[in-house]
Amino acid sequence: MRKKIKEIRSNEQLVGEAVTLKGWVRTVRHQKAFSFIEVNDGSTLSNMQVIADLSLRPQEITTGASIAVAGVVSKSPGAKQSVEIQAKEIEVIGACDPETYPLQKKRHSFEFLRTQAHLRPRTNTLGAIARVRNTLAFASHEFFQTRGFLHLHTPIITLSDCEGAGQLFQVSTLDPANRASDKRGLVDYSEDFFGKEAYLTVSGQLNAESYACALSDVYTFGPTFRAENSHTSRHLAEFWMIEPEMAFADIFDDMDLAESYLKTIFESVLKSCSEDLELFDRFVCKGVIERLQAIVEKPFLRLTYTEAVEQLQKSGKIFEFPLAWGCDLQSEHERYLTEELHNQPVIVYDYPAKIKSFYMRANDDGKTVAAMDVLVPGVGEIIGGSQREERLDILEAKMDAWDLDKQHYWWYLELRKFGSVPHAGFGAGFERLVQFVTGMENIRDISAFPRYPGHADF
Repeated sequence: MRKKIKEIRSNEQLVGEAVTLKGWVRTVRHQKAFSFIEVNDGSTLSNMQVIADLSLRPQEITTGASIAVAGVVSKSPGAKQSVEIQAKEIEVIGACDPETYPLQKKRHSFEFLRTQAHLRPRTNTLGAIARVRNTLAFASHEFFQTRGFLHLHTPIITLSDCEGAGQLFQVSTLDPANRASDKRGLVDYSEDFFGKEAYLTVSGQLNAESYACALSDVYTFGPTFRAENSHTSRHLAEFWMIEPEMAFADIFDDMDLAESYLKTIFESVLKSCSEDLELFDRFVCKGVIERLQAIVEKPFLRLTYTEAVEQLQKSGKIFEFPLAWGCDLQSEHERYLTEELHNQPVIVYDYPAKIKSFYMRANDDGKTVAAMDVLVPGVGEIIGGSQREERLDILEAKMDAWDLDKQHYWWYLELRKFGSVPHAGFGAGFERLVQFVTGMENIRDISAFPRYPGHADF
């Protein structure tokens, strides 16, 4: 029966046992009487060293080939591994042309690896990212499931813009070169597939609210899309979002949930991906493990937006973006709060209404809304959330101010007519969480097949 490398390395009882290992060849070194073959199957960062006698014809095996090795697990005299496999049989499952195989035994730039997205998971760094991402995803589901949240699948195709920003990908079956027009000269969408303008979703939040107002606590974990022409290292056109929504909850319940969520998933990745994190700590971002441990161990400081602005203004720091009350906090402000002023995660809440979305609950001061951002050292904002506006008249007034078509949101407004309740939630961009945990500089290296302006390859 096939054994994976992770199992062989962790089970001392397998020493002396016959096993079958299958994987991809990382390197081959030939000696006079035998060859050393490094094999990796993706189950762990570490390779498995295979000792092959020349009678097994290891000279025909090349880097990149997939092989099956039948042999005996034995203790290794080398310092880099505790066990190795003495091969009895080797089968080449899939040959690999060494002349054209793009992943040679050297460090490739991440920019180059993006052009080889179908092969880059075979590299140490991208394989480690995949394992970290898997652990964070599992820990996220486990976190909400053990707290009684129901997992909800929200639509990918929608008629409304949750954020009101207008940065949407349109979904249409109309022929762009021959589209009918209405009396106003605009595109006649009555002939389209859905009979109306439709888009890829930017968030599952509005749909999640309707289920929270019936089932109490729900969460979504799915793909979202932004047609934002951004070329920064922190933006993607397609990314995954984790969005919990709680009924009978206010902004303080929301902050409690967000803090507990981050502590839980980061603790999980520290326990389950120690080998992978050591790789990132050594070669990608010095101190990333210590940074994660500090978040798990330290309480999050909570400041109102007004308090945060006052502290930044009194700090004497000259920022690239000058700060005054009413301005949105930039990354440099957020990082200065967490790294210089407090040296810990900070939750900033009660933001000015003018810089936040229409659905956020208006505070009694008439100037701010019950919104919150979780800021962490090294990055800044990592989670954004709010208490939702549950009062119909106030929500309608805000939608008018945003010039939103209330016909598109009729069902959302009816939640405020029929048994309305205080409710709150947040959104966490999953790729940014993975980026923070790994310390990777560019979010395009976190997504398996990244989508960004001008690029939808693979």
